[in-house]
Amino acid sequence: MTKRIGLFIPCYIDKFYPNVALATLRLLKKFDFDVKYPFEQTCCGQPSANTGCENDTKKLALRFVEIFKEFDYIVAPSASCVSMVKNHYEEYIKPTDEYRHIQKNIYEISEFLTDVVKVKELDVSFPHKVGFHQSCHGLRELNLGVSSELNLPYYSKPLSLLKLVKDIEIVKLKRADECCGFGGTFSINEPEISIRMGKDRIKDHLEAGAEYIVGYDSSCLMHLEGIIKSEGYDIKIAHIAEVLAGTVDAS
Repeated sequence: MTKRIGLFIPCYIDKFYPNVALATLRLLKKFDFDVKYPFEQTCCGQPSANTGCENDTKKLALRFVEIFKEFDYIVAPSASCVSMVKNHYEEYIKPTDEYRHIQKNIYEISEFLTDVVKVKELDVSFPHKVGFHQSCHGLRELNLGVSSELNLPYYSKPLSLLKLVKDIEIVKLKRADECCGFGGTFSINEPEISIRMGKDRIKDHLEAGAEYIVGYDSSCLMHLEGIIKSEGYDIKIAHIAEVLAGTVDAS
């Protein structure tokens, strides 16, 4: 029987980066999964949790569980939102059987492709120099890892997928595990520090010769993209789902 996937698209991707959502759908369809997008889905509750609105977060968590409990897997192109559901909902709701099922079966897209689909090859090309940005939630809460080739002793799930892309060149960064400075409300409460951290990350990529900064969290990429446009840096951003699906907009 074909496994049913509930496609979870976070708010900011829905509003600002719909191509990332479409790329994720295209990837999942490529591997013959029965993918459904529940139109009644809303925010996972991470922004309200970050601002201390516990009652609002509880309502959103309960709603999320009710909507996605029927699916075999839940997949999203966002490590931070997946981590919110997987690692933080128990701070707001009781751990029912329905939630335990979701907690066990929710995946960030690259994690799903490596752990469940076990992808070994991809028929896609991306002839560019790429610097890979490790977002904090994926690296530290989902344990997606960074490569030993970047002088850190971990296996990287998303990087292993990028290496399957034809014609890609992955550049070596000096600080591959460093935060970009976004951090949700941190970028609002401490904008000067946040921007300085973002500039440092972009500089690392530029000095390594990257043409693109590729990552798995559009929130971090959005932060970096804003700085890139403001400062006029000669570098672009792309979500890993777009690269793997072959749908990057080069304009």
